[in-house]
Amino acid sequence: MISLNINGEDVSVDVDDSTPLLWVLREQLGLTGTKYSCGIGLCGTCTVHIDGNAVRACTLPVSSLSSSQKILTIEGLSEDNSHPVQQAWKELDVPQCGYCQPGMIMSAVALLNTNANPSDEDIDANITNICRCGTFNRVRRGIQLAAEINQNSKRGGAK
Repeated sequence: MISLNINGEDVSVDVDDSTPLLWVLREQLGLTGTKYSCGIGLCGTCTVHIDGNAVRACTLPVSSLSSSQKILTIEGLSEDNSHPVQQAWKELDVPQCGYCQPGMIMSAVALLNTNANPSDEDIDANITNICRCGTFNRVRRGIQLAAEINQNSKRGGAK
């Protein structure tokens, strides 16, 4: 049994120690918002947060995690899609097919948690997720809009 803290809840799963976190999330816990694509940690479709850091879940064995680490998936980001990044994505119609977007959103949130007002260069350096549809310009604008929404909400203003 492996004990994990996922989206604020303590859970125990009975899996082999070498099982990637992605498969525990999807198969054992039914959290299918985190997607599978390349399986080798390159594309970012499987991005989740561990203690606030964006990580690729497809290559991370659950044995490398402890129950004290906080794992956040797209399902745990907000109950009502009210997170500033989700608001910006919706306002700008960022995704095309949408398959990569949960991982893209999680990467964007991690960036904004460490850099409240990233430049285009910061975004290019930190958002290494791959989008087959090529919505990178809308992703960049979405991150910038999310930063504005977040800053306005901290000041108590509207977007």
